[in-house]
Amino acid sequence: MKFNISRPLVTDLTHGGVTIALEMRKHFPEVMAWDFYGTLDDDDRKMLIEKGVDVVEGPVNGSTVIAPVHCPVRSDLTHHEITGWLLASWRREKGVPVVEVTGVKGKTSTVWILRSIMGDLEPLVLSSLGSWAGDELLRRDISIAPASIIETVNLAEHHDYGAAIFEVSLGGTGLADVGVLTNIAEDYGIRRGTSRASRAKEQIFRSRLVCCEYRAFWRHYSRFQERTNTFSVRDAEATLHVDDVNYGLESTEATLDATGLKTLAGDRLDAEFRIETFAPAEHQLSNVLAAASAALTLGFDVEDVQRGVKDYQGIPGRTSMRQLKGTTIIEEINPGLNVRAIDYTLKMAMELPDPIIILGGRYGVTCEEIDEARLSETLSNYDLKFIFTDELGYSIMRRSGMDGIYFKNPEDALRVGLNHRTVVLIYRSDYGDLTKR
Repeated sequence: MKFNISRPLVTDLTHGGVTIALEMRKHFPEVMAWDFYGTLDDDDRKMLIEKGVDVVEGPVNGSTVIAPVHCPVRSDLTHHEITGWLLASWRREKGVPVVEVTGVKGKTSTVWILRSIMGDLEPLVLSSLGSWAGDELLRRDISIAPASIIETVNLAEHHDYGAAIFEVSLGGTGLADVGVLTNIAEDYGIRRGTSRASRAKEQIFRSRLVCCEYRAFWRHYSRFQERTNTFSVRDAEATLHVDDVNYGLESTEATLDATGLKTLAGDRLDAEFRIETFAPAEHQLSNVLAAASAALTLGFDVEDVQRGVKDYQGIPGRTSMRQLKGTTIIEEINPGLNVRAIDYTLKMAMELPDPIIILGGRYGVTCEEIDEARLSETLSNYDLKFIFTDELGYSIMRRSGMDGIYFKNPEDALRVGLNHRTVVLIYRSDYGDLTKR
């Protein structure tokens, strides 16, 4: 990637701008940083100044403005683009296969399924649950802003790894051999309503090849057909699709059909094969397809995919299942839960023995909030028992007028839920926050 950069000005020091400014200082004698959102703390301000970064109060004439794609500032380069530029030498020197995963929902699960498939390579991983080099945790508390890829690469400087898998918000950096776009489940507004998520995530098509959910591809990105593989649970026209499926609480079995799937080696793969994996609902199986299509595009064998998805048993604290006092507890804990994912989960719950739903969560855990009116309408379509909890649960219970029980603390809700054979916990939060309560 070649850019004409002079007097770089990095904006938005909330979402990785500090990291980018410090990296830019290694390449340019003059680097400026603009605290657009006014969130820079004193320690970071002092560090930037000590490292030779000039902290300014606004735009500077003649500068190359570098801003996140969601930031309402006129910019010359996005944080994604500059991250790709800054890591270009790492990419050349390491020479390992790189996958970037973006989308509205399912990013973290897709990364972890890929990690299972590619486990023999001990991949470098960035996800919303932390960054790893092989099995070694590098950092737990880390964002998925593009600048976090820089931080993850730096943390792994003295580690050996044979691949890299990066979860990235709102697009790709251009570093990837294979980019994955899990879905556009909700095309929410960004840049104060002047742009959409689908437009920002188009950056993933800078990857050499892309695996994209079928309907998202044809709605938004069909012009990239020559270098895209599609995947779908329902659409038989997708490059990788499901021929038949038998959903199960502990294990789902399905037949996958790859037709003309493009690989990095320039081949076309035609294959039909069975998988067994943890995917009790359709949206979870879609995440498996996203990971499987990426692995096959990279050149992994069908047997590698079958083994990897079978070993995947969900993510503790996200989508997972456990037993407690004779009750099966299915957890859907995610800061990005939306109405569509909840609808899929409730459909699954209807098939479970003696189910009760614990629904709730908190506000402000992601940039986009949940559509409560639509969620209330969705809940009314199900003849299920509900316990509501925390801020979101209280609001939904009042809005819907449903006959449910309310507990402020989700642990109290769970204790009551244990009177049933199956508890489905749908909770909008970061798991780490939930465990501190």
